[in-house]
Amino acid sequence: MPVQLSPYLHFDATAREAMTFYQSVLGGELTLSTFAEYGMEGDGADGVMHAMLRTEEGLMFMASDLPPGTTLSPGDATVSLTLSGDDEARLRGWFDALAEGGEVHVPLEKQMWGDVFGQLKDRYGVQWMVDIG
Repeated sequence: MPVQLSPYLHFDATAREAMTFYQSVLGGELTLSTFAEYGMEGDGADGVMHAMLRTEEGLMFMASDLPPGTTLSPGDATVSLTLSGDDEARLRGWFDALAEGGEVHVPLEKQMWGDVFGQLKDRYGVQWMVDIG
């Protein structure tokens, strides 16, 4: 089996909403499990313990809510998810959809190295880069 790098995103009680949004943009099959499904009771039990999105294009990433009592700390690593390829219409559509309610840091346009490239932070705080080559 080949080695794979699989992005895993952590959210503060918005994993279900974020992953459902990503599925609406990218398509694919989304699976979700809650903390309650694994025996947790009380506050936070309805949070997402594990979510995975797999798309027809072979994209795959996972996410979870932070367990109750856990917080994100300043200085935690920041990661950008990169979508790249040559299907300009599809990648532009994804960029535009991910940008709704977020912040575009680099508009999706031709760059000095020849590719069409853009960068944004979506409404959930996740950094995305799109490269059309």
